[in-house]
Amino acid sequence: MSNNKATPLPAYTPGAPPMAAPPTYAQAVGGVPPTSPFTPTQTQNGPTILTTVVPVGPQSTHMICPHCLAEIETSTKTEPGMIAYISGVVIALLGCWLGCCLIPCCIPECMDIHHNCPNCKAYLGRFRR
Repeated sequence: MSNNKATPLPAYTPGAPPMAAPPTYAQAVGGVPPTSPFTPTQTQNGPTILTTVVPVGPQSTHMICPHCLAEIETSTKTEPGMIAYISGVVIALLGCWLGCCLIPCCIPECMDIHHNCPNCKAYLGRFRR
């Protein structure tokens, strides 16, 4: 048999103030209480500038450069894309490793096209095959 005796509850006295609640986590740890969600303030200093994204394709694209704001026709440069490299590896694994595996790097349909601004030389995007 164990000796379990309950501790008596404090006596209730009418009109006495209630016992204080335990401190909040921020008070116990000493932190700063949380504030409302962050809402950044926006200042309007001039007209709103609306920019549109012009998709680049396999040919030069007529657009306004977002860097120098000139109306341009993009300059393009081709380089082998992922399809060319994968095709070359597959051809080499099939036994044509003596140079035939480089043929996909010469096919225009396997090339990625990189677009640049002719004025400021800024990179404007890539068209992947």
